[in-house]
Parts: sequence; structure tokens; C-alpha cells
Amino acid sequence: MNAPWKSGVAGTRDPIHAYVCDDLTLEVIRGVCDEMGWSQDKAYKGGLRNATQSLSVSTSPQILLVDLSESGDPISDINSLAEVCEPGTIVIAVGQVNDVRLYRDLLMSGLQDYLLKPLSPDALRDAFANAQTMLNAPKHEDTNADRQHLSTAVIGTRGGSGASTIAASLAWTFSQGQGHQTGLLDLDVHFGTAALAMDLEPGRGLTDAIDNPSRIDGLFIERAMIKANERLSILSAEAPMNSPVLTDGSAFYQLQEEFRAAFDSTVIDMPRSMLIAYPHLMHDVNVAVVTTELTLAAARDTIRVLAWLKQNAPQCKVLVVANNVQSAVVEITRKDFESTIERKLDIMLPAEIKAVAQAAKVGQPVVEAVRSSKLSSGIIALAEMISGSLAELPETAAATAKGKPKNAVFAGFKTMLKKK
Repeated sequence: MNAPWKSGVAGTRDPIHAYVCDDLTLEVIRGVCDEMGWSQDKAYKGGLRNATQSLSVSTSPQILLVDLSESGDPISDINSLAEVCEPGTIVIAVGQVNDVRLYRDLLMSGLQDYLLKPLSPDALRDAFANAQTMLNAPKHEDTNADRQHLSTAVIGTRGGSGASTIAASLAWTFSQGQGHQTGLLDLDVHFGTAALAMDLEPGRGLTDAIDNPSRIDGLFIERAMIKANERLSILSAEAPMNSPVLTDGSAFYQLQEEFRAAFDSTVIDMPRSMLIAYPHLMHDVNVAVVTTELTLAAARDTIRVLAWLKQNAPQCKVLVVANNVQSAVVEITRKDFESTIERKLDIMLPAEIKAVAQAAKVGQPVVEAVRSSKLSSGIIALAEMISGSLAELPETAAATAKGKPKNAVFAGFKTMLKKK
């Protein structure tokens, strides 16, 4: 909920509004507000829903404090508050529930902080000080306007070729190794493993986007994605098997649009079935990583996928990656495989069962869990190949790759995409 603060706008706003449920908390807040030179009259009796009703007809303050004590569904109520909250408002919540999961969910919904009741004046002062630091921090909304966005789709020619493992490790490498703000979009709606690979709960963000594509905007992305590290966010799902994907694909396309605005790099775990159902998903992708194994069936399907990409995504730079390669036992030799698909393999990744098992055990991508493995070294080399390929893209594709300023995606809380 912390959109970029605009100094010109903030000058017309009150510094603080508070909506609390009990007299004791109200007294503490008014005392601290008085210390900071803020009007005590802006601390009101009433909780989260009162705040939502009030802000729907009035200007949002710079700092908003809300009491969750009377809320039966805090996350839903916070989301309703976000619909009426203006850009730049920093939201702090107080409540009685001491639960780590609730705390994490609230922060993912956009809150700056969550304080437990009974409210301590010192804790409140610290929260206000942190909020003021954010408000006064230099803003860099235009620094990335000319930076090119790199969109990479990882496509497995067959199940078991390691596309999801490679996608998760590439996203981690872009974020941690190369310092890019990175979004990982797992389009395997029912069986996606992007969140699982990093020991995270996927949430409902992706399924909500499919069900309500008109809701997809910067605020939705900020709320729906889960953080894997400081620079990596994930949008994934584990939809019930009795819930088919009923969409024309517009939700996926809009998600890609918002990812381009919010991140430097996007990695898409693209099931091959998605290519058939929604070919438009590849129209703005810069690099397609095709993962395969050295088998006869994989060779056949690699030929088919490469032909499809040539026809439907000619702007893509295609990299073919042989995964799970065992030096002693291969169904088809590298030479015969390359002869069959009529092109060279760009990289070969070794089969390292122990490294993959260790990564799964600790809930980290293999490039983080077992950094010294040859598999990790190969994936890091692949990430460097992908990043280096951006400069080699045709001029039209490179122009398409340019992203909007990252922070611009969070600037309009009331903006709702109307595309169907």
C-alpha cells in the first residue's frame, strides 16, 4: 500500500489519521501525535471499516493508522481499504492477534507495520519515525525509464526436463547475482512449483487474476505477489484440480504488462500447453529457453517447439538447453541430437541428483542451496547468456523490451484495467 509519495500532493494532506477501537489506544495515539506536533483531532474512535468509509469520500493522509481489533477478516478489509486509499499513503495497523502468518499476510497486502495492543508509546514513535523516513526518502521514479526490460520464458519440451527448476534458479540468479528487480510468473496454475521451490505458500494471487482480469493493476501486483528475497517476487498458484482454467488469456497478458512495469526482469515458467492455448503470451517475450533431455521423444518435441516459436514468436532469441545429462548413459548422443533438431545446443546441464535433492530439502533454488555444483555453475552461465542477449535483440524487439519506471506501477490505486 506504500505507493511512491509525491511531495507536491503530500503538502495538501494531513500528516496523520488514526482510527482505533478503544479509549486506551486512542489516548496513547493522541499523546504521541501531540509530541510530534500533529493535531489530536485526527485520531478518531472507530476501526478499519470506519477508515474505509471515511477515506472513500475524503483525501487520504500521509500516514494512516487503523485498528484491526473488530475486523473479522483483516486481509479482506485491508484490501477494501486499498481501493479507496490514495497513492503515497503509508498504512500502519494495530491489533490484538499475535500471529506470524497474519503479520506476514498483512505486510504482503501493503502495510508498513503491524503493532500489538496494548500499544506502547515507544513502539508507536518508532513506527511513525520509520514512516517519516519513507516519506522523506529521495524518489527515483524516472531513473529506470530507459532501462530495457528482459522477459524470459522457460519452456519444457517434455515433463521432467527441468523447466521449473531452471526457471526458479534463473529468477534467483537475476535477482541475487545480477541485482535485478525480478518477477517470476508460474503459469502452471494447478501444479506450479515456483513457490514450493522456495518454501513459500503460493497464495491466491494468480487464480484471483484469472477470475477477475479487470482487477489487474499495479496495486494488485503489489498485494498478490509473494517475496522470495529483497529483489525477487513470485506469482504462483495451486488451484484445485476440479477448477479448470476458464479464461481467454487476457489475464495472463495483463499480468505480463504489469510485470514489465514493475520489474527489470521477468521469468515465466511456461507450460508447453500454454503455447497451444494462448500463443499471444509469447509476443513480447525476448528470450525463450527451451529445456530438453537427450532422448528420442524429446528430440521430436524440441523440433515441434522450435518450429512453433519460429512461426509465432520470431522476435525471440531461442536458447536450447539439454538438462539432466548423464555422461555415462544417454539415449541419443549430443552430436546425433543436434543433427536431428538441426541446430546446436547452447548449453548442457549435468544430472546432479544430490544437489537437486538438497535444494528441495532446504527449500531453496539449487543455485543458492548448492552453489558449488556444476549444475549451479551451468545455470549461472545460462543467466549470463540471457542477459547478454538483450543487446543482440533486433531493434524492434529491444524497443518493446523497454519497461516503464518500476515505481510507476504503484502510483494509481484507483486505476483498473478495462481490457477484456
